[in-house]
Amino acid sequence: MTAEAIESGPRQGLTGDGDRPLRIALLTYKGNPFCGGQGVYVRHLSRELARLGHTVEVIGSQPYPVLDEGLPGLTLTELASLDLYRSPDPFRTPRRDEYRDWIDALEVATMWTGGFPEPLTFSLRARRTLAARRGDFDVVHDNQTLGYGLLGGPDAIGAPLVTTIHHPITVDRQLDLDAADDWKRRASVRRWYGFTRMQKRVARRLPSVLTVSGTSRREIVEHLGVREDRIRVVHIGADTALWSPDPSVAEVPGRIVTTSSADVPLKGLVHLVEALAKLRTGNPAAHLVVVGKRAEDGPVAQAIERHGLQDAVEFVKGITDAELVDLVRSAQVSCVPSLYEGFSLPAAEAMATGTPLVATTGGAIPEVAGRDGETCLAVPPADPDALAEALRRVLGDAELRARLGAAGRRRVLQNFTWARAAQGTAELYREAIARQGRTARR
Repeated sequence: MTAEAIESGPRQGLTGDGDRPLRIALLTYKGNPFCGGQGVYVRHLSRELARLGHTVEVIGSQPYPVLDEGLPGLTLTELASLDLYRSPDPFRTPRRDEYRDWIDALEVATMWTGGFPEPLTFSLRARRTLAARRGDFDVVHDNQTLGYGLLGGPDAIGAPLVTTIHHPITVDRQLDLDAADDWKRRASVRRWYGFTRMQKRVARRLPSVLTVSGTSRREIVEHLGVREDRIRVVHIGADTALWSPDPSVAEVPGRIVTTSSADVPLKGLVHLVEALAKLRTGNPAAHLVVVGKRAEDGPVAQAIERHGLQDAVEFVKGITDAELVDLVRSAQVSCVPSLYEGFSLPAAEAMATGTPLVATTGGAIPEVAGRDGETCLAVPPADPDALAEALRRVLGDAELRARLGAAGRRRVLQNFTWARAAQGTAELYREAIARQGRTARR
């Protein structure tokens, strides 16, 4: 079909790619978009698949996914867990009358012994649900659960399986181990990430894997042992209608914006705080707004206190999409200081607003951000001096800000949109269905 036909919507009885609509089960064990990238992925991908004309049923656990409303064919099925990590009482012990079956008992026992049970227990509940609804779906799409319950092929879950692996969680595990300061903390990290052994075993048996970058593809092969010919890269991106320039939003002098969890070493926030301290010696107006939860202790909190930055670092959480976009628009520079990213949605979203970007070269960030000096300023990970110098250049040069911002917006529009992601994902669904059909005929 032509691009114009796709933009105008699917024809009667056909999808935007000119073929019959698919019935898709999209699984996510942690799907709230305010809890991280997996939730953002589910929200935007499900919307664009529905816009193509497919029927999408998102099956998710707590915190439940938030989906775009008012789209025909897009529904949410809540698959309840015991919600052991909910706010304000994480790591809670359930009441006796909350237990429903052996999966609940397994979930609690794993938590009590320091492990993270949700990928396994969600997969077991999902398997039971899908088996009871055999014939309802053409394809099952798992969003990085990688649990034992999803093995067994269509005979077990009723339809061919496609699995998204954003990046191997073994990378997070190693970074957390590197940041641990004593043997007790390292032992705790190893136990918490015990589920990665299961994920490695499951990944090697998957027939069809989707990932979001070439970097992630290489690391899935290296860390998880998945055959390269089973992995397809489908880039994700920004909602470019929402994340767009708006000249009416006033630019705040010295404002730097980042999206980060303060207590996650992988996000590199402590290095950005160190860079801010260096930057403010020559630019006292420089200040940082962090979209994420404030850490009350740990390396980030200690760095803020050590450098006297309490009034120069602000944490914001729980704001609306519109407020978040305006916050990024108001910044003179957006920063991604991560040690590693499997893709980096914050980079793509900031670029889509026309806000100039300073980013590290960790993981797949260069695939998104582009070339240093053309669409961003790129620096090595964990290098506060280089980060401070790049931020100083952008904050002090209005012409550079305008050039980087405009080039970044063009790059996202050309390469990283959710409409493109949905089309590529649907193609992979059809390949998985066709492969299963050939296998069944043998």
